[in-house]
Amino acid sequence: MEKILVSCQGRTLDDPVDPRFGRAAYFLVVNPETMEFEVLDNTASRQMAQGAGIQAAEVAAGSGAKIVLSGFVGPKAFTALKAAGMRIGQGVDGLKVREAVERYQAGQVEITDRPTQSGHWT
Repeated sequence: MEKILVSCQGRTLDDPVDPRFGRAAYFLVVNPETMEFEVLDNTASRQMAQGAGIQAAEVAAGSGAKIVLSGFVGPKAFTALKAAGMRIGQGVDGLKVREAVERYQAGQVEITDRPTQSGHWT
């Protein structure tokens, strides 16, 4: 199964999904078969005045993951992720990373074809 990148507020599977993709504290790259994961630090993107979503998308694209799960992905980050061939599931904020991955595996997370339309999430 393909690796899943999840925006995360912490460094474990039991930390909350970060609702903001571009300004997420960390990304966890999870192997859904074993639940083994790698932590990617997104601090550089968080500190950017502009372009955080695009920077975060570059980190995500280089992670080896094919699926992104987050609360909200803004338009620029969404375009960059799609260009990298990644599939995007949104609306998993409020869950722990483990729960988001399990819901995706159960077919309970919709893969979307457009970014979040309201708010500033990148």
